[in-house]
Parts: sequence; structure tokens; C-alpha cells
Amino acid sequence: MAIAIRLLNASDSIADLTALLHSAYSGLQRLGFNYTAVDQPEEVTRQRVDGGECYVAFDDDRLVGSILFRRRPRGCAWYEQPHVAAVHQFGVLPAAQRQGVGLQLMRLSEKRALETGATELALDTAEGATHLVDWYKRLGYRKVAIEQWRDKTYRSLILSKQLGS
Repeated sequence: MAIAIRLLNASDSIADLTALLHSAYSGLQRLGFNYTAVDQPEEVTRQRVDGGECYVAFDDDRLVGSILFRRRPRGCAWYEQPHVAAVHQFGVLPAAQRQGVGLQLMRLSEKRALETGATELALDTAEGATHLVDWYKRLGYRKVAIEQWRDKTYRSLILSKQLGS
């Protein structure tokens, strides 16, 4: 698998990106987690993308992954600190998981955070999604807070990684 990662551009299909997210989050939906990306309409994908830098991963011409980087995230006290950047809407097609795509997207986001002056990169995920929590911890992320987002059936862990040390 030869992965190419680049910024989402105006000619990219929001429908394809939305379908990728639905597919990537389908396993989490089966576990009972109602993440926004499970069933968000294209308009929500567009609104979220417009709020940051959306990176897309391709295997040849097939979209296999995406991550949304935000330098000035909002939503909770940890995110709103001036030294914190965050990632959202992170997903990899199930057929492309465990092949390094997600790791490449995370490393790119960590690099972008440092380039933009952040010293922490944060994210949130369902407290009960232990396979994801364990993966993020292996990458050096630690729990810094717990949030109960509006309309979510689960509590979210806010995980953050100190960068550049």
C-alpha cells in the first residue's frame, strides 16, 4: 500500500469523504457509540472541514483515510488552552486499518501542531472504545479530562500528547 496524504481540495468529493467517515465509524456504531461521524450528512462534513485543515489519505486513487486538524479547537476547557491543537473526524476505511494509514495521519497532525506553535495535540474518543484508547496511549497520549458531549450516549476521554520533548 503506497499512501499519499494531502490537504482536501475544492475538487474532492464531500460525498466520498462522508461515506469514508460512515464506513470508518461503522464498527464504533455497532458497539453502541453514536459518534457524529457515524451518520452525519454531507452538510455537517462540509461545516466541520471548513473549521480546520482536512487531510486525506489515498491509496492510488482510492480515499482510505482522513483527519481534521484544528489549531484553535473549541468545545472544552482543555481544547481552548492556547498551547493546544486538536484532531477530529479521524477515520480510516476498515479494509485499510492496521496498515499504518492512521499512524501516518496522526504523525502529520503532530507535525502540523508543532509547526503552528502548539505544544500539545489533543483528541477525544468514547471512554468505552478501549481499543482506540489503548492505541492512542501507545502513541504517547494521556487522559487529561472527561467530557459528556451534548446528544452523546457515552462519556468522552480527552487525550493529549505533549509534543517536541
